[in-house]
Amino acid sequence: MFRRFGLVLGAALIAASPAGAQDVKPIQLTIGGGYTSALGTIHDHVANGGNFTIGLLFNTKSPVSFQAEYGYNGFMKKELDFNVASNPINPGVPTPFFADGNMQYFDGNLVFQPKTPGKASGYAVVGGGYYHRPVNITTPGVGYTTVCDPWWYVCYPALVPVDQVIGERSANDFGMDFGGGVDFKLSEHASIYVEARFHYIWGPTVSQANVPAGQTPTTLKANGEFLPITVGFRF
Repeated sequence: MFRRFGLVLGAALIAASPAGAQDVKPIQLTIGGGYTSALGTIHDHVANGGNFTIGLLFNTKSPVSFQAEYGYNGFMKKELDFNVASNPINPGVPTPFFADGNMQYFDGNLVFQPKTPGKASGYAVVGGGYYHRPVNITTPGVGYTTVCDPWWYVCYPALVPVDQVIGERSANDFGMDFGGGVDFKLSEHASIYVEARFHYIWGPTVSQANVPAGQTPTTLKANGEFLPITVGFRF
């Protein structure tokens, strides 16, 4: 995964030509949107979706600038099947459970972008922020089930009523991001950019609930890995 992002950054920075003198606008508004992929193990539990970002870019006369940003990533419904029984004695029947949610964040980043005389210039981004991840679980099933999914923030190793599984839960955690892109000038102080950025979130620890007597509950981590690909404007 990290090798893939290294190639993205390298391709972006190769697009930058030698530095040249130019006027610098102190503050630029950035706004964009695109597609977000859920990566790693979480991909099997959370669907891909779209993203929207808005922020401020504080430019300096050096190649390093500072960015403050808000991002919203909405995810489509993901279906997983779990056995649901009419009572704890009867055998279960595979029943669909649906999860949808989003990932929102406020972050601060350092942006390294060599000053260039050309229309196109590559840049790299690295930083971190605070992430909010709610998820909503629904199902048409009624009865008892066993579900252990840390990314849904539930883990019941024994049969429980479906009502204990469905509903909305959320987590608030810190994370980091890094990536890169290419900026294309439209005018002296306006440009369009294409960017890929990797987000890693240190999620909460989810412990097994309703553990049978004599058993030690297992704990699982709900870490997150996401890759938004964004097209946007700076002006």
